[in-house]
Amino acid sequence: MPEKHRVAGNANNVKVVVRCRPMSSKEVDQNHNEIVIVNESLGTIDVRASQNVSDDLSKTFTFDHVFGPKSKQLDIYNLVARPIVDAVLEGYNGTIFAYGQTGTGKTFTMEGLKDDNKNYGIIPNSFAHVFLEISKATNDVV
Repeated sequence: MPEKHRVAGNANNVKVVVRCRPMSSKEVDQNHNEIVIVNESLGTIDVRASQNVSDDLSKTFTFDHVFGPKSKQLDIYNLVARPIVDAVLEGYNGTIFAYGQTGTGKTFTMEGLKDDNKNYGIIPNSFAHVFLEISKATNDVV
């Protein structure tokens, strides 16, 4: 795969990218503690033990990229999906899928909000990208 299509800067074909959602209003109302700490620059997530448990149970996980609760849909698209869509437009195969527990934000990340273009997800942003590239190619041929 050409260098410009490599996601998050290395040559592996499979990437694992994590997006951590913000706490829900219900979780905030019930005074839940935030136990997930995201370090986007290091690509790590620290899962801290709850207040009633020893700190020895805290764990750190490392991924190809990590997005925190304040991440923007377009930032996720540009870093994760755009290189894959560009590669597909050049004839390479590409797959993006979301995996996780119910209520963790998979549908929002993939689809977004249909009436708010700032919150379009990976799918509508991919369609817009593909049709824009088709339009450019059509104009180049004429």
